[in-house]
Amino acid sequence: MFDLIGRFVARHPRVVVLVWALLAVVCGTAALTGFAGPGLFERLQTGAPVVPGSESEEGREILTAEGESPEQVSMVVQGVDLADPAALPELAAALEPAHTDLAALDGVESVVDPFVLPDMLANPAAAGLVSAEQDGFLMVVVLADDAEEGVHDAVVERLREVPAELAGTAPGASGIVSSNTLFADAIVEQVQEDLVAGEAVALPVALLIMVVVFGGFLAAGLPLIGAVVSIVGGLGILLALTYSMNVDSFVVNVVTVLSLALSIDYGLLVVSRYREEIHRLERDRPAEAAPAGRRRRRRAGRDPVLLEAVRTTVATAGRTVIFSALTVTFAVAGLLLLRPEVLRAIASAGIAAVLLAVACAVTLVPALLVLLGDRMRRPSVLSRVPGLRAFLRGFGDIAPNEGVFSKLARRVHAHPWLVLVGSLAVLLLLASPVTGLTMRSSTTELLPPDSDQRDYIAVLAEDYPGSRTPDLTVVADAGTADAAELGAEIATLDRVETVTGPVESGDHTVLSVFLDVDDPAGAEATAAVEQVRALDPGFETWVLGQAANQLDFNDALVDGLPLAAVVVVLAIFVLLFLMTGSLLVPLKALLVNLLSLTASLGVTVWIFQEGHLTGLLDFAPVAGLESYVVAIAVAFGFGLAMDYEVFLLSRIKEYWDAGRDNDEAVERGLQRSGRIITSAALIMVAVFAGFVTGELIAIKQAGVALAVVVLVDATLVRMLLVPATMTLLGRWNWWAPAPMRRFYSKFKIVH
Repeated sequence: MFDLIGRFVARHPRVVVLVWALLAVVCGTAALTGFAGPGLFERLQTGAPVVPGSESEEGREILTAEGESPEQVSMVVQGVDLADPAALPELAAALEPAHTDLAALDGVESVVDPFVLPDMLANPAAAGLVSAEQDGFLMVVVLADDAEEGVHDAVVERLREVPAELAGTAPGASGIVSSNTLFADAIVEQVQEDLVAGEAVALPVALLIMVVVFGGFLAAGLPLIGAVVSIVGGLGILLALTYSMNVDSFVVNVVTVLSLALSIDYGLLVVSRYREEIHRLERDRPAEAAPAGRRRRRRAGRDPVLLEAVRTTVATAGRTVIFSALTVTFAVAGLLLLRPEVLRAIASAGIAAVLLAVACAVTLVPALLVLLGDRMRRPSVLSRVPGLRAFLRGFGDIAPNEGVFSKLARRVHAHPWLVLVGSLAVLLLLASPVTGLTMRSSTTELLPPDSDQRDYIAVLAEDYPGSRTPDLTVVADAGTADAAELGAEIATLDRVETVTGPVESGDHTVLSVFLDVDDPAGAEATAAVEQVRALDPGFETWVLGQAANQLDFNDALVDGLPLAAVVVVLAIFVLLFLMTGSLLVPLKALLVNLLSLTASLGVTVWIFQEGHLTGLLDFAPVAGLESYVVAIAVAFGFGLAMDYEVFLLSRIKEYWDAGRDNDEAVERGLQRSGRIITSAALIMVAVFAGFVTGELIAIKQAGVALAVVVLVDATLVRMLLVPATMTLLGRWNWWAPAPMRRFYSKFKIVH
């Protein structure tokens, strides 16, 4: 199959490039414009992750079915003096034009502010609209259920004009407008800004590394072309996914990061192997000299040396990257077995990104190599710069038979136990903070500290206790009398401050529970949820709220993890066995990768949960890692770690199959793959680190976790731990029981 792919690409490179170009144009246009419908960024969802079938989600569905609250657009006005009775008539008069304009808009159901209420300061109904210090007030515009889309924007625009209109009466007046739509838009806009900022850092650094590896811009640009096409294609696929499931806004960042990293990773391996094959073929079969007096110009795609190099590259490196992509795909697919919809969306998008990346690497990149023809043989302009030639050759992609990595392998052979114990000690030290891991599901904390929407929530919580959102909402399938008894019982629980209600909602009643806690998603709030759910009032209840959502999400992760882990581990074990024919090598690879993944999570906990490096990474510490970030780090991190395992083992297996002894196969395999693994790891770290420069805390956490797992795996694990264990095992590396050997001989994946 791989030979057929290589032959087709070599014979029809223009067709391959044209197909990919058309795909990129169609997907890019669809993602940006939606083809006359909403584009990708308009269809993205925001909000706390939910678990279908969980108690909190069922309760939310009940409230929605019995009459969802209409959308409101609110503005908090600050810098006005409501304690001076003489100033109130002037403020009311200054506010009257805005009130009239808003009420006249078609689709506005009501406009409420303290000045429309009689006896404003004495009326308890106004308490929720006036700040505790009487230096500000709330203006709330309620939209009708059938309000057109443009009404919301018109209300926001008119509200933002109010502070300027109050300047004559209150010179220091300012305002913050907020709504569910504005909050969602703030997150989506931040996603877009983080994408641009991340790519602005990642792409130049990746290009610089590849220029050093390949010694010129021409070869270095090919993996980047594949990456861009893969990213654009992934955005188009994401748009299609939004029509079958809810796709959270940050999934765009995940897909972009993964597409960019894997496309460059796989493209780097393909281009490097192609250049290696060109050198080998020209060494073994030099090109015939051109006839005297004639200058022959080889046409792209007709040079037999180039065609054979492309076919061999696809048959070897192409097989490796496809095999590697399968391991990443299986690791990511484990998320499909978990209940939270956000994780299924991430898995679907991640699988699409992996498949696009590998498809570009084995078709588009080789086709571009064919079209470039002889230009890939010519020395780069950079190699002519004094002093650069030796530097570029020392770090190039074509490794000599002897070098730094083979010498490193021999030193490991000499002291395998010392290297093994030392490496394990470092990994365990890095992993130690993971014992204190706390998983949380944030809401407003996701936004940057300077976000006006975050400021609105903070002002509301601090200055408007009457408008405070309840920490817990209890939906009861009971009448008001029974619900009131339940409310009285809840009021006696630890950390419960007050309970209001019950309020009728269709066939159910609703209680609002306010807690005396600093963190609405912290351990104390979670304990309160568990206490309320443990009560037995004699009728069915559903507990909602941020802590309840978080508890249900984490429980779903814990419940689904064993099955997902078993499926992923078995699938990857079978793939590695079919590649190596060994029982011990796959087992060792799974255990070592699990350890490096735990080390990555430990470092991420140390940074974000324990609050280190806040100045360097520019973030405010939080009381845990985002739950879905942990799931992403485990699935994607495990897959990326296996990625380098495949790169290294494929070369070692080549030499073992060629008759080399175990130690020599390890030395030569490490020498041949060491430069590429190191270069690819540096590029991946640059890509992930680029997205750490963004503002969304969840993306920062994911970027750090994946960058650390790649860095640890490509250095400490691949360069030291794997050679040490393979040295100690010797020929046992390649042992398998007789039944497994027979299975391998029948179904093996030959490199």
